[in-house]
Amino acid sequence: MGRITTRRSVLRVALDAGTRRRADTLAVEEPLEIRVAGAPLAVTMRTPGHDLELAAGFLVSEGIIAEGSGFRSAIHCGGPGTGGAENTYNVLDVALAPWVAPPSAEQARAFYTTSSCGVCGKASIDQVATISRYDVASDAAAVDAETLAALPDLLRAQQDAFDKTGGLHAAALFDAATGELLVLREDVGRHNAVDKVVGWAVLNDRLPLGGTVLQVSGRASFELVQKAVMAGIPILAAVSAPSSLAAELAEERGLTLVGFLRERTMNVYSHPARVRVAEPARGDTLQA
Repeated sequence: MGRITTRRSVLRVALDAGTRRRADTLAVEEPLEIRVAGAPLAVTMRTPGHDLELAAGFLVSEGIIAEGSGFRSAIHCGGPGTGGAENTYNVLDVALAPWVAPPSAEQARAFYTTSSCGVCGKASIDQVATISRYDVASDAAAVDAETLAALPDLLRAQQDAFDKTGGLHAAALFDAATGELLVLREDVGRHNAVDKVVGWAVLNDRLPLGGTVLQVSGRASFELVQKAVMAGIPILAAVSAPSSLAAELAEERGLTLVGFLRERTMNVYSHPARVRVAEPARGDTLQA
């Protein structure tokens, strides 16, 4: 359980030095079926580990729960049918609080979610744009540009599994005021890494995540903005580019979206007033 990496024999080819057999470390990718009260809800390809957090964060992203009290418990069970099948730890059955409405038939996904896409099972953009219970636009959080500039290195320094495999995404939650690292999670899927971070907050009864920055290791897609909004996170920063739809959603929902955060530079795509710059650089200053 919780197997993150595995070893595999490969043929190493170096054009100037010939070939040789060697062992290589790979990031593990396995399916996780999430059930609610025994009923299948979704299947996602993920890196094993922190599965309860992954499920809890997923339920927040889907709008099924919005606080820690809604998540009662979860247990790994056997394979399909669970009729005495060996427990592979790839099926997780969640019990919600009695007052939480179970997922509707429309919310249950008819096909699996790949590790690269967290919204592939959705029928339309209208279904994806779930209404959050938290008003991110009213969050008064602010972050110093100097603090933001340090986050990618802080994230990278904690990516233990990435050091071994080079094949895992990471997401981390930081306190916007102090820059303190609150939690970091890695996964083969960028959306899973974010769900694990949000799930950590669920299990520690810390929703909504006001006054925080969600830092991700890759690009900022629509789904990551959506997940941040659903968890009440006011600032999302990525080392790479955002998509056009991510920027549009961030602007609409009041989230500050930062991209290309690297080497002490960054682009702020929406609600830049939350980013404090001590001494504006040459050119235009940030405008709200």
